[in-house]
Parts: sequence; C-alpha cells; structure tokens
Amino acid sequence: MGDNVMLIVAENDDKLVAGALNLIGGNTLFGRLWGCLPNAYFPNLHFEACYYQAIEAAIELNLSKVEAGAQGEHKIQRGYLPVTTYSCHYFSDPGFGKAIGNFLANETAQVKHVIKVLHDSGPYKDDILKEFAPEQEDNK
Repeated sequence: MGDNVMLIVAENDDKLVAGALNLIGGNTLFGRLWGCLPNAYFPNLHFEACYYQAIEAAIELNLSKVEAGAQGEHKIQRGYLPVTTYSCHYFSDPGFGKAIGNFLANETAQVKHVIKVLHDSGPYKDDILKEFAPEQEDNK
C-alpha cells in the first residue's frame, strides 16, 4: 500500500504546518485530504500542496490524470472542470432515507445542468473533454 499513498507536507522553520494526502490507483492520482494548522497562514499553500505538487508528482510517475476530489468551484481556476462523482449511503430510518432520496433526485438534475454549463464555458476543446471526462460528454 505504501506505493499507493502519497503525503505532501509543508514545513515552516522545520515544523510541519500543512499536508495533503493523495492516493494512487490505476493511472490516477486522487487528492483526498488537506489539513493546515489553525494559526498557519501562507497564501496559496493549499493550491501548491494540493494541486501543483500533485500534478508534478503525477507527471514524474507517468500517471495520466489527477482527480482533485469532489466539490469546489475554486478548482476551475486551477484547470479542473467538474466531473460526476458517486457515493453510496444507507439510512436505517426509512422516512429519512426517502426524504434524502427525494432531495437527491431533484439535486441530480441541477448538478447535471451546472456541470454542462461549466463544461460549455470551460477552456478545453471538446476532444479533450471526451478523453478525460467521457461520462460528462454523454450527458450533453
């Protein structure tokens, strides 16, 4: 498992101040967790640790892509367009499960619409999107 886990750390005065945990699977580096000491403020450190260092590592390891994780329109300015992510949940209370299911049914349509708008207005040509986010192109 050691070759499938990558920890990027940031130090200041020989003390750890932040870190980004990445997982490697197949041909992809998956950015998963970020943390920073509460009193540590370094402009752009999050982007350096989570994006720039991850991209550099993926290139060095000859990986084909970096998946930056779910959520965050701020990722668009770093070149990451949104992709559909999936999860699975179990709710022991049937009423709660039904309420959440209804919400998700409505939210799904809105999320698909937002992804389409962001892809249509994004910086990448259609052939790039088809190669790296084919499921998004299928939803057009």
